[in-house]
Amino acid sequence: MKYVLDAHTHTIASGHAYSTIREMAKAASEKGLELLGITEHSMKMPGTCQLFYFENLKMVDREMYGVELYMGTELNIMDYEGHVDMGEKTLEKMDIVIASMHVPCIKPGTREENTNAYLEVMKNPYLHIIGHPDDARYEVDYLALVQSAKEHRVLLEVNNNSLDPRCGRQGGEENIRIMLKYCREYQAPVIVNSDAHTDTLVGCHDYVQRILDEMGFPEELIVNRNVDEFKKYVNKDKIL
Repeated sequence: MKYVLDAHTHTIASGHAYSTIREMAKAASEKGLELLGITEHSMKMPGTCQLFYFENLKMVDREMYGVELYMGTELNIMDYEGHVDMGEKTLEKMDIVIASMHVPCIKPGTREENTNAYLEVMKNPYLHIIGHPDDARYEVDYLALVQSAKEHRVLLEVNNNSLDPRCGRQGGEENIRIMLKYCREYQAPVIVNSDAHTDTLVGCHDYVQRILDEMGFPEELIVNRNVDEFKKYVNKDKIL
């Protein structure tokens, strides 16, 4: 399958990534992508950019090297009630919003607590994507996750970085397979993202593609195949 977009990447602004916006956009162009999401970690992640960075994203060109840019954030889910570390006045200015659990910001809870955090954050009207819900450190009820994502029109991410042996997340392949099984059963769309922290990894989906191929996962449930399909989920207010 040809991927035309990668919606979850980071630049040096996130503090633990190593390429600039232009380097990421150039890499996306060289790999034939039409759209690139740059989603810096929100404010509670150690070492990341602060509020004024996100407030000033209006100054960034939304096209570089022929690639459309979506500038946004990867929120940190801060508690089991689904609160996040960015206020609505800033969130409404983001082109794209992902919400994820990260160890520096929230300790793994029980299966019920972790699941509730995801279900509650999906009610946030500015949210588009649940980031890497595959980490076994955060045990989750995948049936409930998929059903809620379908209800709230939130995309579940299949994260290539979670399968990289260098990544600190655990149990990625097994949990991705479980999630995809329910996504197929309930016809819940997914988005495949690189979660690239360097320009060399932009648009890399090889680890995930192996699983998708082995499972025979339906291409029509993967929004990366068409920019307009992706935008139906990101620009929710324009289509509901």
